[in-house]
Amino acid sequence: MANMELDGKVFVKDLKETFNLLQVSGDEESLKRWIIVPDVNRPGLELSGYVRSNDLKRVNILGNKELEYLKAIENSETLSARYNTITDAYTPCIIISEGNECPSKLLEIAQAKNFPIFISQDKTYRLVVQLIAYLDEKLAPNDTFHGVMMNIYGIGVMLKGESGIGKSELALELIKRGHMLVADDRVDIYRVHNDLICRAPELLENVLELRGVGVIDVTYLYGTTSTLKQTNLDLIIELVPFDANRITDRIGANDRKTINILGLDKPLMEIPVKEGRSMGVIVESAVANYRLIMNGVDTAKMFEEKVAAYIQARNQNKENE
Repeated sequence: MANMELDGKVFVKDLKETFNLLQVSGDEESLKRWIIVPDVNRPGLELSGYVRSNDLKRVNILGNKELEYLKAIENSETLSARYNTITDAYTPCIIISEGNECPSKLLEIAQAKNFPIFISQDKTYRLVVQLIAYLDEKLAPNDTFHGVMMNIYGIGVMLKGESGIGKSELALELIKRGHMLVADDRVDIYRVHNDLICRAPELLENVLELRGVGVIDVTYLYGTTSTLKQTNLDLIIELVPFDANRITDRIGANDRKTINILGLDKPLMEIPVKEGRSMGVIVESAVANYRLIMNGVDTAKMFEEKVAAYIQARNQNKENE
């Protein structure tokens, strides 16, 4: 398992191209500034003279309120000081929303610093939401796991296990039963808000490696509905070698395990692998049962309660005899 890291750098150029922004200041070199914080800042306090250094590392948005406030500042020295603050070396860029013009003094200072300023036609609230969602995904903490990622009955399931235990073969069986492959061998996981998003590396998209056969393209063999670009991670199934001496919870109500990935706990289920077992059917049943549990129907606990009630009734009958 790799160490947590950022999904890569986001440059100001990426914002310009993704959101079709009109650049009014700065050249191509200015577009190479990094964005390292997955958030934006509306610099109301900074424009009033109060500065927090961490806010200046964010993309700054100037909406109608900020521009109206700037117009009210009559002292040119004060205005220049405020503009110098929000165009410092740590601020990636400024985006002016709703098609407003850039104030002339701000434009003058930005051009002297080769600082990028853009104009967006979007409403301020919509621009803020879109930027945060974009940066949150692009700068999401991520990790890499060895396994196979599937979407089964709408549930994101990672199949784990030692090399050679049959993960890819099981994935192929599940694909033939109508389920979807997301990634084989390497699963890239990103934490976005409180969800874990799983994808395949670009080079390994849609392919499955089978020992003795080689690498196959699942979409060519089984159609475009047999693969999925990404899915949430909901359940981890670890395939373990069958051991007759191993103590296993046969009811399934006790010792429910979890695994922590990027700060979120996800349920972990161990399924023994033995020759002759129909693993595709077993995994389907495990996922269907997981869906029932998530919907408040825990058949294992219901069975335990039924057994407990049966024993209590028998004991009571013996006492009455």
